[in-house]
Amino acid sequence: MKKLRYSIAGVLERACEAGGTGREAAFLIIGGLSLVISLFDLLTLPFDPAWVAIILCGVPIILEAVAGLITVFDIKADVLVSLALIASVAIGEDFAAGEVAFIMQLGALLEDLTVARARAGIERLVQLTPQTARRVGPSGEEIIAAGDVRVGDTVRVLPGESIPVDGVIISGETSVDQSVMTGESLPVDKAAGDEVNSGTVNRFGSFDMRATRVGEDSSIQRMVRLVQSADAGKAKIVGIADRWATWIVVIALTAAAITWLATGEMIRSVTILVVFCPCALVLATPTAIMAAIGNASKHGFLVREGDALERLSAVSRVCFDKTGTLTRGELRVAEVQSLGRIPQEGLLSLAAGAELRSEHPLGRAIVAGCRAAGLEVPECAEFAMQPGRGVKARAGGKSVLAGRAELLSGEGVEIPDGLLASAQSCARDGSTTVFLAVDGRAEGFIALADTLREDAAEVVDAVKAAGVVPVLLTGDHAGAAADIAQSVGIEEVHAECLPQDKLRLIGEYQAAGSPVCMLGDGINDAPALKRADTGIAMGGIGSDIAIDAADIALVNDDISGLPHLLRLSRRMMRTIRLNIAFSMGLNFLAITLAITGLLGPVVGALVHNAGSVLVIINSSLLLGWKAE
Repeated sequence: MKKLRYSIAGVLERACEAGGTGREAAFLIIGGLSLVISLFDLLTLPFDPAWVAIILCGVPIILEAVAGLITVFDIKADVLVSLALIASVAIGEDFAAGEVAFIMQLGALLEDLTVARARAGIERLVQLTPQTARRVGPSGEEIIAAGDVRVGDTVRVLPGESIPVDGVIISGETSVDQSVMTGESLPVDKAAGDEVNSGTVNRFGSFDMRATRVGEDSSIQRMVRLVQSADAGKAKIVGIADRWATWIVVIALTAAAITWLATGEMIRSVTILVVFCPCALVLATPTAIMAAIGNASKHGFLVREGDALERLSAVSRVCFDKTGTLTRGELRVAEVQSLGRIPQEGLLSLAAGAELRSEHPLGRAIVAGCRAAGLEVPECAEFAMQPGRGVKARAGGKSVLAGRAELLSGEGVEIPDGLLASAQSCARDGSTTVFLAVDGRAEGFIALADTLREDAAEVVDAVKAAGVVPVLLTGDHAGAAADIAQSVGIEEVHAECLPQDKLRLIGEYQAAGSPVCMLGDGINDAPALKRADTGIAMGGIGSDIAIDAADIALVNDDISGLPHLLRLSRRMMRTIRLNIAFSMGLNFLAITLAITGLLGPVVGALVHNAGSVLVIINSSLLLGWKAE
């Protein structure tokens, strides 16, 4: 049901600052105890204790039903509940009224507990926008607000600073961390004439740029709008009881009226209203969802949206990001190729020595690879970095160059054609190559690649076995994407995707009637996670913004549980359908007995209470369910 949470806490919420869910739970406990006291006559009071449950749980339902009818003529399940409450009280069946109110508010509380917590993803994106910029003018360099930069202004960006606006580099060389926008695991080398985007980070050299897009037109602001538009397009599931509320009310009122006219016994009509209250129907969905969420949490999934699993059950495609999802987002030494004059181990050791003082991810990966191989890392001297090209240093008593081909050629070192061809072959396979020269002669190269998760191929196979098509959506270049896709068995690949490209592709799948689950980790994945029918974020290495944008967070980054989650969502929907069928069948049986006079209001309330208990028990089986 949509909202049956106009509890006494909801009534007081405008007057109180405290949260309502704790008060709702407290009032439910008090109401439940009052019903137990009333049923077993445990205390002698001047009034029926069931009135406590009626006031705490029933009055708010009546108020919401009246408000809905008056304002928008919205007929929901609470209309029938209100009629049953008022009729029961009118004929003196206080316990039946209190019991119905208690069950309905229990269902509302369970539903509230499955609702997503407030998310701050968009606000965090806004915080990524640099607040200041270094504008260079005739009077020199001045610090101004980023919002005051105009198209055509010259802006200077120092190492470690975020780029304040979109623009084109006019002087200087650097490496830019573009993971915010593209998800690429490596910084991208930039020089004069290259475009740079706001929100990305300048890692090394300083540069001057000409502003081309500022303010609301900048890349980071467009990202914010993408997230907002994607969220607006995701439909929320309306509760079963409210979806069928009009028919439930019509059938119940018609049956009660006909029975009263035919028999002249008001108590039979009231019993019909009581037994036809959709208590078990209200509990059918939230109890199953709560149990499934508990099961998912055991497998490392934090379900943030109450209806996320319901949407997940219908997906026909799972779109994987590459870096940090199918891979670990960690570079490793994949290959060392030597021309033969220096052994591979010695070449790796010299490269690690030259890179020892480097802060570049490639350099750190080479040092880590050398140490992992148990090799000595020689001391580094005369270290000099050339942003966007590589490093020059002395290591092990030798002069070492480590970097791009342009670095070696700029130092007068010729690279043999065969070595270039081998490096190009590695690049086509998705590796990044670092050329090496020792004492003025080219000696080989080191190929570095992202680390594929050990169970990635097994997970993809299991996703296929679950009847879902795996898709790779990545911002990395085509070679790296194709290599990873082939390794894990994904046939459908889209490479070099910007956030808007991922958004567009997901929208195309959805327009074609193919619900999508998106699995990603980076800020650049946030719009896609929002737009997808179900978004799953890597909670350990993933960005906070990606987690905030997703419906489900994978706490321990172990993607092996994904196939279980897909099957669990479908099992949950089967449980919900069984709960609904059972509750409706029980209601129609009870209404037949009420019409014939075999069932009174109190017994009728207890019978359909038993139905509610059976629904809860059936849902609880999901807690320990395991995929075969």
